[in-house]
Amino acid sequence: MNVAVVPGYLVQMTDTQPRALVTGASSGIGLELAKQFASHGYDLVVAAENDAIESVAVELRTAGTTPVQVEAVKVDLATSDGVQRLYSALGSRRVDAAALNAGIGLGGAFADNDLAAELRIIDLNVKSTVHLAKLLLPDMLSRDEGRILITSSIASTMPGSFQAVYNASKSFLQSFAEALQNELKDSAVSVTSLMPGPTETNFFHRAGMDDTPVGRSDKDDPAEVAKQAFEALLAGKDRVVAESLMTKAQELANKVLPDKVKAAVHRKMAEPDSK
Repeated sequence: MNVAVVPGYLVQMTDTQPRALVTGASSGIGLELAKQFASHGYDLVVAAENDAIESVAVELRTAGTTPVQVEAVKVDLATSDGVQRLYSALGSRRVDAAALNAGIGLGGAFADNDLAAELRIIDLNVKSTVHLAKLLLPDMLSRDEGRILITSSIASTMPGSFQAVYNASKSFLQSFAEALQNELKDSAVSVTSLMPGPTETNFFHRAGMDDTPVGRSDKDDPAEVAKQAFEALLAGKDRVVAESLMTKAQELANKVLPDKVKAAVHRKMAEPDSK
């Protein structure tokens, strides 16, 4: 039994409380997902590559009506060593749910972009997700319980002109999630893919897309995206297209539009003004 001292609280907590892992939890959708878990009584391990994850952990400990245990791990998940370090930090206590959310993007023409930056997208978005899933699933399967959320994107449904590697990485994740769903269909372990549309986070600024139509557009609320994702995860749903009706309509349209048309539409959203 652990005693947690939190300003205004002195509570006893046991390791029988459910525990979740959230990557990319220092801001945006990842932070809001962590808040959902905390407010529903989950102890947490939260990971990000920046120092902000420490202050986030402090905030999350009292995000709900009951304080929870939160461990912050500052780690670069774009490296295999970083993934292993995060997994080691989980220790022997079970992980009931994992939101594999860490990801980055990069706008601009593929031919003009820095190769190292493009490869880092693959390392973080794709390789770290596969690596963590490989480490987490065996224990979940041995217990025949557990839930994994993989942050894909509405971008997975269309060729990403001027975001070529990012969209391709999300297409990989969507296919990966759907394959796991089929493999695990006879178990009590579920995999849910989260497919958000453009969301009001720091993503587009970090991706250098402030001078694009999508960068300037109104975007979905990350808190509502996370709420819908959390509910779908607990329900064991295969996917959730979040958050707005426009995002849901785009996903439906992309099921029938030819790829060349979708690529042209994406170009209108993502091509920088300076091109």
